[in-house]
Amino acid sequence: MRSLFHWFHALSRHWLYDVLHGSLFEIDHDTIKVLDWIADQESGNPESAASPACPDQIPGVDRTALQAIWNDLRVLGLFSVQEAELPRIKQNKPANLKALCLHIAHDCNLRCRYCFGETGAFGGDRSLMSPEIAFAAIDFLLQESGPYDHLELDFFGGEPLLNFETVKKTVAYGRQAAQAAQKNIHFTLTTNSYNLDDEKLAYLNAQGLLLVLSADGRPAVHDYMRPGAGGQATSERILKNIGNAVRSRNDSDYYVRGTFTRHNLDFATDVKFLYDQGFRSISVEPVIAGPEAPYGIREQDLPGIYAEYDKLADFCLECAAAGDPLRYFHFAIDLEHGPCILKLISGCGAGYDYLAVTPTGDLYPCHQFVGREGFRMGHVTTGIERTDLRQAFGGADLFAKEGCTQCWARFLCSGGCHANAHLINGDILQPDRMGCALLKKRMECALGLQGAIKELKQVSAS
Repeated sequence: MRSLFHWFHALSRHWLYDVLHGSLFEIDHDTIKVLDWIADQESGNPESAASPACPDQIPGVDRTALQAIWNDLRVLGLFSVQEAELPRIKQNKPANLKALCLHIAHDCNLRCRYCFGETGAFGGDRSLMSPEIAFAAIDFLLQESGPYDHLELDFFGGEPLLNFETVKKTVAYGRQAAQAAQKNIHFTLTTNSYNLDDEKLAYLNAQGLLLVLSADGRPAVHDYMRPGAGGQATSERILKNIGNAVRSRNDSDYYVRGTFTRHNLDFATDVKFLYDQGFRSISVEPVIAGPEAPYGIREQDLPGIYAEYDKLADFCLECAAAGDPLRYFHFAIDLEHGPCILKLISGCGAGYDYLAVTPTGDLYPCHQFVGREGFRMGHVTTGIERTDLRQAFGGADLFAKEGCTQCWARFLCSGGCHANAHLINGDILQPDRMGCALLKKRMECALGLQGAIKELKQVSAS
């Protein structure tokens, strides 16, 4: 039953989440006691949940209330719901591309301590992508897109603004080529914002590129983890540039994206700092690193991190109540208009319908796999050569991953990050358990926030 229903506490309320249907219910403490009792009975006798009768008593629950709760749970299908036969759906998944991550620059003007790309070089030489390779990547994306009409291309690095002329040429070429193919390419640019001046910003705004703007929060935190190439502090200049960018596009089409590490486990304070700078779309995410790294997250850090997520959920609710909401990326789930079932079971599509392209045109499963031995998949001019890798990634859905089919968060997570699984466990089919624990806590906060904000809107409307 715990793989089909999940009950938890968030935002001073108790909640019941229906895993298969994506439904959320606010419940009382007596219902929690009843659910715990049912789960205990089931753990001793798995068949007992098939058609249970209401017990005569459950400690601490009034008999009349018990019968009412039992009837409500029966109506919800708690005693009869079965897992649907979903694995067969993946057999019809088309082998076409939806998106590319274009490593337009394998160089950077920052020297971030936690950079998985080895400060921009990704284990190789510092280099910039030529327009010819970028155009070939556009052609490759369009040729391999099949029935997909809406495509994505992210300018990534390193630091893309170090190769800005090629960015501009690629956008122009991409728009022309997409129009000829009767398709649309949506462009995103991820930048540390250090060189985001007025001229570049005007171009990015005019062309409608979504911006991901990197900043870690408080100046002391940011400057320690994200110094310049010469060791200089960067926060003042970067925060000024991000502020200009956000104001210039009326607080839309951007995310301020930060990273928290062992050096700022009080990261809710960094989110609030960024909010106080006028930013309303924020994502501060756990560092990509093993626990052996000095800045890596360790198991003993989890209780404190959970408390920070609780603080963030409370803060998001406060902002919503004040009419100035915070769009916190990791809490942004939609229970009413969510993704299709294919997306729910297969995740981000890395290595299958999403690939990364290096400055030389080599193909990798995603930006985090770039430079990892054994994961080069082909080249933009010759196509995908490692079809075995593509099949492996295409089959790495939540049904193939260890432990995922019994996890209550499986349709919110879709099996987790392949790159993290490989980094921590050496196998894309063995999820990073630390990452799982953090995600489940975030999802509890996100679900509770959805319910609390809906309640807030109902009260305001009455």
